Amino acid sequence: MRICDGRVVLVTGAGRGIGRSHALAFAAEGAKVVVNDLGGEVDGSGKSTGPADEVVEEIRGMGGEAIANGDDVADADGARRMVQAAIDHFGHLDTLVNNAGILRDRVLANMTPEEWDAVIHVHLRGTYLPSRVAAQYWRDMTKAGETNDARIINTSSGSGLFGNPGQTNYGAAKSGIASFSVIAAKELARYGVTVNAIAPGARTRMTAPLGMGADYVEGTFDDTAPENISPLVVWLGSNESAAVTGRVFEVMGGRVGIVNNWSRGPWRDKKDRWAPSELGSVVTELVAGAFPPEPLLPID
Repeated sequence: MRICDGRVVLVTGAGRGIGRSHALAFAAEGAKVVVNDLGGEVDGSGKSTGPADEVVEEIRGMGGEAIANGDDVADADGARRMVQAAIDHFGHLDTLVNNAGILRDRVLANMTPEEWDAVIHVHLRGTYLPSRVAAQYWRDMTKAGETNDARIINTSSGSGLFGNPGQTNYGAAKSGIASFSVIAAKELARYGVTVNAIAPGARTRMTAPLGMGADYVEGTFDDTAPENISPLVVWLGSNESAAVTGRVFEVMGGRVGIVNNWSRGPWRDKKDRWAPSELGSVVTELVAGAFPPEPLLPID
C-alpha cells in the first residue's frame, strides 16, 4: 500500500517549483490532489490557469486523480472555494499543504509599505485563510461524530527562523508561519488534526536569482532540487504521521532535521525590580552564556 492511498490533498502554489513537486509526489503515493495555483509571477502580479492545469495533466498521465483550482489563497472566498472543491469532487479533505508565496525583496530602509503588505498578505494571510476553512471543516466533522486523521503542513523558511538581510517582509511572514503552526497544532489536536511546518531549501523561481543551485555539477546529486523537499511533506501528510505535531522541520537535499522553537537561554532573577544601571553587566553575562545566532544555511 502507498502511504497516501485514499487521502485527498490540497496543495497551494502547486503549479511550479516545490508545490508542483509536492503535488506529483502525493499523487505517486496514491493521493487525490487539488492543485491550487493562481498562476502569477514571482512578485505576485498576473494570473494564469496554465501552471495548475499542466500539473493536473501530469498527474492524470501517471494514472492519478487531480483537479485544478485557480483561487487566491489570500482571498477569504477563494480559500473557501478551494477547500470546497476538494470536498465536492473527492468527497472529503485529509491534508492541506500551504505552499504558495511571493517575493518582494528590499532592504528595510528602502522597502515600501506596498512591498511589505504584499508579502505578508500572500504568505501569512494565505496560510491562515485555507487553514481556517479546513479547521472549520474538520471541527464540524468531529461535532458530527466523525473521526479525523487530518494534516496541515505549512511552509516557513530559514529567512524567518535565522534571518536573511533584504527580507524583513518575507522573514517576518515566515517566522509568523512557524509560530502559527505551533499554536494551531495545540488548538486542533482535539479534532484529530496535526499541524507541522517545513523550512525548505531548494532552487525555485524565487531562489534561483539569489544563486541557489548555481554550483550544481551535472551528473552529481542535485542538492537544491525541489523534489528533495517533497518526501518529508508527503510523509507528514500521510496516514503514518499522526504522532508528530507542532514541529518545524528543516529540509534541503538529503538533510532532514528539527528546528527547535524559541527556547529559554540563560537568565538571572534578582527577586526584585532591576535598576537600569545594574543591567549592563547582567545582560553582557547573559549574552556571553547564550548560544550564538544560527547561520542561515546548515553547516556540515
